[in-house]
Amino acid sequence: MYPEELVKPMRADLASAGFEELYTSDAVEDALKQEGTTLVVVNSVCGCAAANARPAAKLSLQNTKKPNHLVTVFAGVDTDAVDTARNHMVPFPPSSPSMALFRDGELVHMIERHHIEGRPAEMIAENLMEAYNEFC
Repeated sequence: MYPEELVKPMRADLASAGFEELYTSDAVEDALKQEGTTLVVVNSVCGCAAANARPAAKLSLQNTKKPNHLVTVFAGVDTDAVDTARNHMVPFPPSSPSMALFRDGELVHMIERHHIEGRPAEMIAENLMEAYNEFC
């Protein structure tokens, strides 16, 4: 587990953009039961989360169509919440950071860590925006 002092600014990065932080398994289940589309960002302390994933998630929100709900869980900290979110992302293996778009509780689009590493935030955001245009 990472100390809260370390992850606090990383949490705040997404929270300041309107992402609801989920800390428990029940909170994840409730979020995914919501009607409409939900973007789940599995946040992380790694460099690709800071340089690529979080900026991409925020940049993607400039699209005309966007998810109804924005939530985030933090890998290495909110273990139960992350495990529950990842259970809904099967058949994709666990990875962090990652992003998943759900529509009415069903996984419709997934961006795994290997889609994030080495790619600029703009490219990842474009991938998300294409998913928003199709599913939102």
